[in-house]
Amino acid sequence: MAKVAGNEVRPGMIIELNGQLWSVVKTQSVKPGKGGAYNQVELKNVVSGGKLNERFRSAETVDEVQLERRDFQYLYANGDTLTFMDMQNYDQIEIEADFVGDRTQFLQDGMRVVVQLHEGKPLGISLPQQVVLEVVEADPVTRGQTAASSYKSAILENGLRVLVPPFIERGTKVIVSTDDGSYVKRAE
Repeated sequence: MAKVAGNEVRPGMIIELNGQLWSVVKTQSVKPGKGGAYNQVELKNVVSGGKLNERFRSAETVDEVQLERRDFQYLYANGDTLTFMDMQNYDQIEIEADFVGDRTQFLQDGMRVVVQLHEGKPLGISLPQQVVLEVVEADPVTRGQTAASSYKSAILENGLRVLVPPFIERGTKVIVSTDDGSYVKRAE
């Protein structure tokens, strides 16, 4: 097992905590005004499906379970089931949508993902860090609003609502982080 700093824990990782395997579902970096920064992590037990919330400080280390990692391609969704194809032998596997969690909204046809397998059973999935999505609806810019931090609301093609800079219009392609769904930059 590899040791990972507490602030480097990311969604899709499988860690060992208290002798059990946990899948990292969601992370949030928190920097309180007083005290040190920490990573608030939502975990899901791989075996029982139970959930747990933990805080990891950057000085803490966590054991990341070494799993077989294989490249898969996302094919399609059928209800609550997602179908992926192994890029080596072209076998298809089906994974429940709630296993991927909130990140299912970032899956695109043909997207390459890394699936972590333990004894042939999928335990975790890693999406690309960023995806390109088109803005389908953007709020108009408020005239006279010249504050440096002025952002407006926009809806992306996958239905996600994000805050974007005022120059982003309908039809613009933007790059969004798959970790937290935040706007990164305008796509080239």
